[in-house]
Amino acid sequence: MERIEHVALVSPAPILLTGKTGVGKSRLARRIFELKKRRNQVEGELVEVNCATLRGDGAMSTLFGHAKGAFTGAQTSRKGLLVAANQGLLFLDEIGELGLDEQAMLLRAIEQRVFLPMGSDTEVSSDFQLIAGTNRDLRIEVEKGAFREDLLARINLWTFPLPELRERPEDIEPNLDFEIRHAEVRLGRRVSFNKQARLRFLDFAHRARWSGNFRDFRAAVVRMATLAGGERISEVIVDDEIQRLNYAWRRAGGDADTCAVVDDVLGDRSQEIDLFDRTQLECVLRVCRQSSNMSDAGRKLFAVSRSKRASTNDSDRIRKYLSRFGLAWRDLQS
Repeated sequence: MERIEHVALVSPAPILLTGKTGVGKSRLARRIFELKKRRNQVEGELVEVNCATLRGDGAMSTLFGHAKGAFTGAQTSRKGLLVAANQGLLFLDEIGELGLDEQAMLLRAIEQRVFLPMGSDTEVSSDFQLIAGTNRDLRIEVEKGAFREDLLARINLWTFPLPELRERPEDIEPNLDFEIRHAEVRLGRRVSFNKQARLRFLDFAHRARWSGNFRDFRAAVVRMATLAGGERISEVIVDDEIQRLNYAWRRAGGDADTCAVVDDVLGDRSQEIDLFDRTQLECVLRVCRQSSNMSDAGRKLFAVSRSKRASTNDSDRIRKYLSRFGLAWRDLQS
């Protein structure tokens, strides 16, 4: 984040933000704009568009504008978003969805600060900084012929990959507080968890797949805050939300992501394990990674069975289980 902010404040060059849907590309673009605005580095506005919503003549017209009569239905002229972003910042989310013609026009607009609106013989100028976002690997798109290599070279000077929420466990609790404050503003009242409900949700959040990343996370907090009414968010509300999220992820095919930690730890060897064992191992590995030592992990994993034993040796049980897959405790901590 410090590197991104530094680059944004000292360089007018394009910035490329990569990452899956919901990791925060749009929010980061707004943050960059706010920083530049505060330093009086931009006079214009932040203009945002999701390129996945642009198709055909509508894409050209939306971005570059058009002259009157440029196409059927063009009864008046239109300036377009590039002109609207003059002296400001243009955020093109999902830039990989643009057609090749729009990519060529965009490249010229970036390099020369001029372009031709549809149906016009008069060039229009606009001086803006571009921030592009994508959830695709644009290098693969270039190899497929779906993305221009020269445009990628132009916007690839500063590329920042944004990790998924499940890869950023240290961000979960501060983001919970952040979203609660925003929920309070939207609902116009105080919102808080009771102690056990907060611990319950945080425990789930650190183990969850969050296939929609921060969008899923934000929506979950809003739902819980809304259902709380004038009361605090209770364990019942948290449990209902956990059940709803798990159901939604299963319906969306999210189970394909349940073994991410297994793949991370075992690498290619993970493909040699049955899905039945992979699913159980995933849970064990997540708990172990979130625990300070094997005894702590054992208390969580064997909370029910250990209470029925005359003597317990949780560390030995974990050690034997991990050894079945050729793993040791140090492998998980690294």
